[in-house]
Amino acid sequence: MSVNKIIKRVTTSLIKEMKGRGEKISMLTAYDYSMARALDEAGIDIILVGDSAANVFAGYETTLPITLDHMIYHTASVVRGATRALVLADLPFGEYQGSVEKAYEAAVRMMKETGAHALKLEGGVEIIDNIKKIIHAGIPVCGHLGLTPQAINQFGNFGVRAKEEAEAEKLKSDALALQEAGCFAIVLEKIPAKLAEEVSKSLSIPTVGIGAGNGCDGQVLVVNDMLGMTKDFKPKFLRQYANLYEQITTAASQYIADVKSSEYPNENEQY
Repeated sequence: MSVNKIIKRVTTSLIKEMKGRGEKISMLTAYDYSMARALDEAGIDIILVGDSAANVFAGYETTLPITLDHMIYHTASVVRGATRALVLADLPFGEYQGSVEKAYEAAVRMMKETGAHALKLEGGVEIIDNIKKIIHAGIPVCGHLGLTPQAINQFGNFGVRAKEEAEAEKLKSDALALQEAGCFAIVLEKIPAKLAEEVSKSLSIPTVGIGAGNGCDGQVLVVNDMLGMTKDFKPKFLRQYANLYEQITTAASQYIADVKSSEYPNENEQY
Protein backbone atom coordinates (compact mmCIF):
# COMPACT_ATOMS: atom_id res chain seq x y z
CA MET A 1 0.00 0.00 0.00
CA SER A 2 1.40 3.42 -0.92
CA VAL A 3 2.19 6.07 1.70
CA ASN A 4 -0.43 8.36 0.15
CA LYS A 5 -3.18 5.81 0.83
CA ILE A 6 -2.13 5.31 4.46
CA ILE A 7 -2.48 8.98 5.44
CA LYS A 8 -4.86 11.42 3.78
CA ARG A 9 -3.12 14.56 5.07
CA VAL A 10 -0.19 15.19 7.39
CA THR A 11 -1.23 17.62 10.13
CA THR A 12 0.59 19.60 12.81
CA SER A 13 -0.81 17.17 15.39
CA LEU A 14 0.69 14.24 13.50
CA ILE A 15 4.05 16.03 13.29
CA LYS A 16 4.10 16.42 17.07
CA GLU A 17 3.08 12.78 17.50
CA MET A 18 6.00 11.70 15.33
CA LYS A 19 8.45 13.14 17.86
CA GLY A 20 6.70 11.27 20.64
CA ARG A 21 7.18 7.92 18.94
CA GLY A 22 10.70 8.67 17.72
CA GLU A 23 9.85 8.85 14.01
CA LYS A 24 12.03 11.27 12.08
CA ILE A 25 10.32 14.08 10.16
CA SER A 26 11.21 14.68 6.50
CA MET A 27 10.94 18.16 4.99
CA LEU A 28 11.95 19.63 1.64
CA THR A 29 11.26 22.95 -0.02
CA ALA A 30 9.20 23.44 -3.15
CA TYR A 31 8.09 26.54 -5.01
CA ASP A 32 5.86 25.25 -7.83
CA TYR A 33 3.08 22.78 -8.58
CA SER A 34 5.14 20.19 -10.46
CA MET A 35 7.85 19.85 -7.80
CA ALA A 36 5.25 19.77 -5.03
CA ARG A 37 3.39 16.97 -6.76
CA ALA A 38 6.56 14.90 -7.15
CA LEU A 39 7.64 15.36 -3.52
CA ASP A 40 4.13 14.65 -2.30
CA GLU A 41 3.97 11.41 -4.26
CA ALA A 42 7.37 10.42 -2.83
CA GLY A 43 5.86 10.65 0.66
CA ILE A 44 7.50 13.76 2.11
CA ASP A 45 6.00 14.80 5.47
CA ILE A 46 6.29 18.58 5.11
CA ILE A 47 6.76 20.77 2.05
CA LEU A 48 8.27 24.11 3.00
CA VAL A 49 7.51 26.98 0.65
CA GLY A 50 10.62 28.82 1.71
CA ASP A 51 11.53 32.42 1.11
CA SER A 52 14.65 30.71 -0.29
CA ALA A 53 12.66 31.03 -3.51
CA ALA A 54 14.32 34.45 -3.64
CA ASN A 55 17.67 32.67 -4.03
CA VAL A 56 17.06 29.53 -6.09
CA PHE A 57 14.01 30.66 -8.04
CA ALA A 58 14.70 34.36 -8.61
CA GLY A 59 18.49 34.57 -8.32
CA TYR A 60 18.77 37.09 -5.47
CA GLU A 61 21.74 36.90 -3.09
CA THR A 62 19.51 36.99 0.00
CA THR A 63 15.91 36.18 0.91
CA LEU A 64 15.09 39.80 1.72
CA PRO A 65 13.69 40.94 -1.68
CA ILE A 66 10.84 38.41 -1.86
CA THR A 67 7.43 39.94 -1.16
CA LEU A 68 4.22 38.71 0.41
CA ASP A 69 2.60 38.64 -3.03
CA HIS A 70 5.45 36.47 -4.34
CA MET A 71 5.11 34.06 -1.42
CA ILE A 72 1.35 33.84 -1.89
CA TYR A 73 1.86 32.94 -5.57
CA HIS A 74 4.43 30.22 -4.82
CA THR A 75 2.52 28.80 -1.85
CA ALA A 76 -0.80 28.55 -3.69
CA SER A 77 1.00 26.73 -6.52
CA VAL A 78 2.50 24.22 -4.08
CA VAL A 79 -0.80 23.65 -2.25
CA ARG A 80 -2.43 22.66 -5.54
CA GLY A 81 0.24 20.00 -6.04
CA ALA A 82 0.25 18.50 -2.54
CA THR A 83 -2.55 16.16 -1.52
CA ARG A 84 -0.81 14.52 1.47
CA ALA A 85 2.06 16.64 2.78
CA LEU A 86 1.63 19.46 5.26
CA VAL A 87 2.40 22.71 3.42
CA LEU A 88 4.39 25.14 5.55
CA ALA A 89 5.02 28.65 4.21
CA ASP A 90 7.51 31.34 5.21
CA LEU A 91 6.27 34.79 6.05
CA PRO A 92 8.70 37.09 4.21
CA PHE A 93 10.97 39.73 5.67
CA GLY A 94 9.24 42.91 6.83
CA GLU A 95 5.78 41.39 7.25
CA TYR A 96 5.97 40.32 10.90
CA GLN A 97 8.96 41.96 12.61
CA GLY A 98 7.02 45.19 13.29
CA SER A 99 3.59 45.64 14.80
CA VAL A 100 1.46 42.78 16.04
CA GLU A 101 -1.42 43.87 13.83
CA LYS A 102 0.68 43.93 10.65
CA ALA A 103 2.03 40.45 11.41
CA TYR A 104 -1.50 39.19 12.06
CA GLU A 105 -2.84 40.68 8.82
CA ALA A 106 0.01 39.20 6.75
CA ALA A 107 -0.51 35.78 8.34
CA VAL A 108 -4.26 35.82 7.72
CA ARG A 109 -3.75 36.85 4.11
CA MET A 110 -1.24 34.04 3.55
CA MET A 111 -3.63 31.46 4.94
CA LYS A 112 -6.75 32.75 3.16
CA GLU A 113 -5.17 33.22 -0.27
CA THR A 114 -2.93 30.12 -0.43
CA GLY A 115 -4.54 27.25 1.47
CA ALA A 116 -1.31 26.67 3.41
CA HIS A 117 -1.56 24.64 6.60
CA ALA A 118 0.99 26.51 8.74
CA LEU A 119 3.45 29.41 8.68
CA LYS A 120 7.12 29.72 9.61
CA LEU A 121 8.58 32.84 11.25
CA GLU A 122 12.23 33.56 12.04
CA GLY A 123 13.22 34.81 15.49
CA GLY A 124 12.69 34.34 19.20
CA VAL A 125 11.52 36.51 22.08
CA GLU A 126 11.77 39.66 19.95
CA ILE A 127 8.68 38.61 17.98
CA ILE A 128 6.96 36.45 20.58
CA ASP A 129 3.90 38.72 20.93
CA ASN A 130 3.39 38.63 17.16
CA ILE A 131 3.63 34.83 17.16
CA LYS A 132 1.12 34.56 20.00
CA LYS A 133 -1.37 36.75 18.14
CA ILE A 134 -1.09 34.60 15.02
CA ILE A 135 -1.44 31.36 16.96
CA HIS A 136 -4.42 32.71 18.92
CA ALA A 137 -6.10 33.34 15.56
CA GLY A 138 -5.93 29.60 14.90
CA ILE A 139 -2.88 29.63 12.60
CA PRO A 140 -0.19 27.02 13.38
CA VAL A 141 3.30 28.50 13.60
CA CYS A 142 6.72 26.89 13.22
CA GLY A 143 9.62 28.80 14.74
CA HIS A 144 13.08 29.23 13.22
CA LEU A 145 16.27 29.79 15.25
CA GLY A 146 20.02 29.75 14.68
CA LEU A 147 21.03 31.11 11.32
CA THR A 148 17.99 33.14 10.33
CA PRO A 149 18.58 34.25 6.72
CA GLN A 150 16.29 37.27 6.98
CA ALA A 151 18.80 38.71 9.50
CA ILE A 152 21.83 38.08 7.28
CA ASN A 153 22.81 41.75 7.19
CA GLN A 154 23.00 41.72 10.98
CA PHE A 155 25.06 38.52 11.06
CA GLY A 156 27.33 39.57 8.21
CA ASN A 157 27.75 36.05 6.81
CA PHE A 158 26.13 32.62 6.54
CA GLY A 159 28.43 31.00 9.10
CA VAL A 160 27.51 28.69 11.97
CA ARG A 161 25.56 30.44 14.72
CA ALA A 162 25.46 29.95 18.51
CA LYS A 163 29.05 28.73 18.82
CA GLU A 164 29.62 31.11 21.74
CA GLU A 165 28.00 30.46 25.12
CA ALA A 166 25.94 33.66 25.25
CA GLU A 167 24.29 33.08 21.87
CA ALA A 168 23.77 29.40 22.65
CA GLU A 169 22.01 30.27 25.92
CA LYS A 170 19.79 32.78 24.14
CA LEU A 171 18.88 30.18 21.53
CA LYS A 172 17.88 27.73 24.25
CA SER A 173 15.71 30.29 26.02
CA ASP A 174 14.19 31.39 22.70
CA ALA A 175 13.30 27.77 21.89
CA LEU A 176 11.49 27.38 25.21
CA ALA A 177 9.70 30.69 24.66
CA LEU A 178 8.50 29.58 21.22
CA GLN A 179 7.23 26.32 22.68
CA GLU A 180 5.46 28.19 25.49
CA ALA A 181 3.89 30.53 22.92
CA GLY A 182 2.33 27.53 21.18
CA CYS A 183 4.59 26.80 18.20
CA PHE A 184 4.12 23.25 16.91
CA ALA A 185 7.76 22.87 15.77
CA ILE A 186 11.04 24.76 15.41
CA VAL A 187 13.57 24.79 12.56
CA LEU A 188 17.18 24.90 13.79
CA GLU A 189 19.56 26.16 11.12
CA LYS A 190 23.35 25.89 11.05
CA ILE A 191 24.16 25.51 14.72
CA PRO A 192 26.52 23.06 16.49
CA ALA A 193 25.12 19.52 16.47
CA LYS A 194 25.59 19.13 20.22
CA LEU A 195 23.53 22.25 20.91
CA ALA A 196 20.80 21.19 18.49
CA GLU A 197 20.54 17.80 20.19
CA GLU A 198 20.36 19.45 23.63
CA VAL A 199 17.60 21.79 22.50
CA SER A 200 15.69 18.96 20.83
CA LYS A 201 15.76 16.87 23.99
CA SER A 202 14.62 19.81 26.12
CA LEU A 203 11.48 20.43 24.06
CA SER A 204 8.21 18.55 23.82
CA ILE A 205 7.68 19.92 20.29
CA PRO A 206 9.78 18.64 17.37
CA THR A 207 12.84 20.29 15.88
CA VAL A 208 13.78 20.13 12.21
CA GLY A 209 17.42 20.74 11.44
CA ILE A 210 19.37 22.07 8.49
CA GLY A 211 23.09 21.98 9.10
CA ALA A 212 22.34 21.17 12.74
CA GLY A 213 23.35 17.50 12.98
CA ASN A 214 21.45 14.27 13.46
CA GLY A 215 20.09 15.00 16.94
CA CYS A 216 17.09 16.94 15.64
CA ASP A 217 13.68 15.32 15.26
CA GLY A 218 13.74 15.84 11.49
CA GLN A 219 15.70 17.31 8.60
CA VAL A 220 15.05 19.86 5.87
CA LEU A 221 16.97 20.77 2.72
CA VAL A 222 16.37 23.15 -0.16
CA VAL A 223 15.15 20.82 -2.90
CA ASN A 224 17.21 22.52 -5.62
CA ASP A 225 20.35 21.90 -3.56
CA MET A 226 19.42 18.31 -2.70
CA LEU A 227 18.78 17.52 -6.38
CA GLY A 228 22.03 19.12 -7.52
CA MET A 229 20.31 21.88 -9.49
CA THR A 230 22.22 24.65 -7.72
CA LYS A 231 25.65 24.74 -9.35
CA ASP A 232 28.72 25.28 -7.16
CA PHE A 233 26.78 25.36 -3.88
CA LYS A 234 28.10 22.56 -1.67
CA PRO A 235 28.11 23.42 2.05
CA LYS A 236 29.27 20.78 4.52
CA PHE A 237 25.76 19.80 5.58
CA LEU A 238 24.42 19.25 2.05
CA ARG A 239 24.05 15.76 0.63
CA GLN A 240 23.23 15.78 -3.09
CA TYR A 241 20.96 12.93 -4.12
CA ALA A 242 21.16 13.73 -7.83
CA ASN A 243 23.05 15.95 -10.28
CA LEU A 244 20.19 17.49 -12.22
CA TYR A 245 22.22 20.50 -13.33
CA GLU A 246 24.43 18.23 -15.42
CA GLN A 247 21.51 16.13 -16.61
CA ILE A 248 19.54 19.21 -17.68
CA THR A 249 22.44 20.78 -19.57
CA THR A 250 23.21 17.44 -21.26
CA ALA A 251 19.58 16.97 -22.30
CA ALA A 252 19.27 20.56 -23.50
CA SER A 253 22.50 20.24 -25.52
CA GLN A 254 21.19 17.10 -27.20
CA TYR A 255 17.87 18.80 -27.97
CA ILE A 256 19.67 21.76 -29.52
CA ALA A 257 21.78 19.44 -31.66
CA ASP A 258 18.73 17.47 -32.80
CA VAL A 259 16.87 20.65 -33.77
CA LYS A 260 19.87 22.07 -35.63
CA SER A 261 20.37 18.83 -37.56
CA SER A 262 16.63 18.37 -38.29
CA GLU A 263 16.68 15.11 -36.34
CA TYR A 264 13.81 16.43 -34.22
CA PRO A 265 10.97 16.01 -34.83
CA ASN A 266 11.10 12.78 -36.80
CA GLU A 267 8.22 11.18 -38.74
CA ASN A 268 6.80 9.57 -35.60
CA GLU A 269 6.75 12.89 -33.78
CA GLN A 270 4.53 14.83 -36.14
CA TYR A 271 0.85 14.77 -37.21
